[in-house]
Amino acid sequence: MEIVEYKGWKRNVRLANGAVELIVTLEIGPRVIYLATPGGENVFMNYPDEMGKSGEPEWHNRGGHRLWVAPEDPVSTYFPDNGPVEVEETPDGLRFRPEPETRNGIQKEIDVALDTAEPHVRLIHRLKNIGQKPADLASWALSVMATGGTGIVGLPERGSHPEDLLPNQRLVLWPYTDLSDPRLTMSTRAMLLHQTSDPKPNKIGVTNTEGWAAYAVHGCLFVKWLPYDPNATYPDMGCNTELFTNADILEVESLGPLVTLEPGGEIEHVEEWHLFSDVPAIATPADVGKHVRPLIEKVGP
Repeated sequence: MEIVEYKGWKRNVRLANGAVELIVTLEIGPRVIYLATPGGENVFMNYPDEMGKSGEPEWHNRGGHRLWVAPEDPVSTYFPDNGPVEVEETPDGLRFRPEPETRNGIQKEIDVALDTAEPHVRLIHRLKNIGQKPADLASWALSVMATGGTGIVGLPERGSHPEDLLPNQRLVLWPYTDLSDPRLTMSTRAMLLHQTSDPKPNKIGVTNTEGWAAYAVHGCLFVKWLPYDPNATYPDMGCNTELFTNADILEVESLGPLVTLEPGGEIEHVEEWHLFSDVPAIATPADVGKHVRPLIEKVGP
């Protein structure tokens, strides 16, 4: 761990192990604002005109990876995270704690643990109810990815008719979802969403029973493993994984179960990250089978 300057912010935590490097902001957020292999490009988006700033009264995207609260609400979800962040050591890594969201009665925390040698990061996203009333919510972890890549979600093995008569997965659409969008590709074992300069927003969600999502950009493959509980109820009509894109970004999002969090209670949502280098561009479902699934199988859940 070292404190470094990053794009105008004087205080940020840098973690590196020779295989991967990440930077977490301490003046806003927290955001994992940078993730790259040694000498590689940042796989996360950074909004240039929002770097180095703090203290704004309204929420700013800025890019990187963040923790939100679902279901999405135009007021409570977009609570400004533009103030200082505390950092403390834990037995496994570092804990980042922003100022409490007193209006929402929520305290957020993100624990970050970097593997000693592998390009592997474990994140524990934590929500605590510091208010006086129960809160119905879910954890929502969003990774805002760099332009020009491809978001990928694995789909389970298909069955056959008439042997398999019952559905085995949900596909969720938003009022602005466009299934005819050329950026979107659906196949039997994968869903792909390409990030382009097309300004039209598009979003799609799934019940992700395979437990992984990925983004290919800059010759790298960013993979996140995420939990799925078949007995839980998830937000957004049953989504634990969502992809969103517009002209600037593509977001790879994971969600935890919906819970009623009593005062003083807390929930945790874990993501396991892996970052692979020297990966060809992923453009088709065949590319997923050839270049992505072997890496997924290598690291496992």
